Amino acid sequence: MRKQKGFSLIELLIVVAIILIIAAIAIPNLLRSRIAANEASAVGSLRTINTAEVTYASTYPANGFAATLAQLGPPSGGSTVATSTNAILLDSVLGCTTQPCTKSGYTFNVTGGSGSPVSSYTSYANPVTADQTGKRYFFSDASGVIRYNATSAATSTDNPLQ
Repeated sequence: MRKQKGFSLIELLIVVAIILIIAAIAIPNLLRSRIAANEASAVGSLRTINTAEVTYASTYPANGFAATLAQLGPPSGGSTVATSTNAILLDSVLGCTTQPCTKSGYTFNVTGGSGSPVSSYTSYANPVTADQTGKRYFFSDASGVIRYNATSAATSTDNPLQ
């Protein structure tokens, strides 16, 4: 009689159990890593928005700061000529035509102050789904300081990032 080659059912079940244990350990760490990456991207995007706002205000001093992300983004027709309505300071993802703009699990919104020229602005980055795409809410204004809140939309009174 010849001995058959291969794995027994018990051996296969042991291997599957080991793989499931490793997956149970690895998946929560992967989710935490993705949230941390989304938050880092949101902070970087707010810094980009702050830089674009300062550039816009110095390029178009009669307008002051931009009141929307669309003013900082590219025109929808594909033109490469920068104007005060489409300054081409942000890409089409962050400078979308209708707010809020979504990028890396966060929604971004900019509101301009009143008056002409616009003397202030506020920008917000909020997670699309709290505790899944991000844990913290971010805020920035003309001061350039990025602030955060762990439970609700951040404001000018929240803690600054270190």
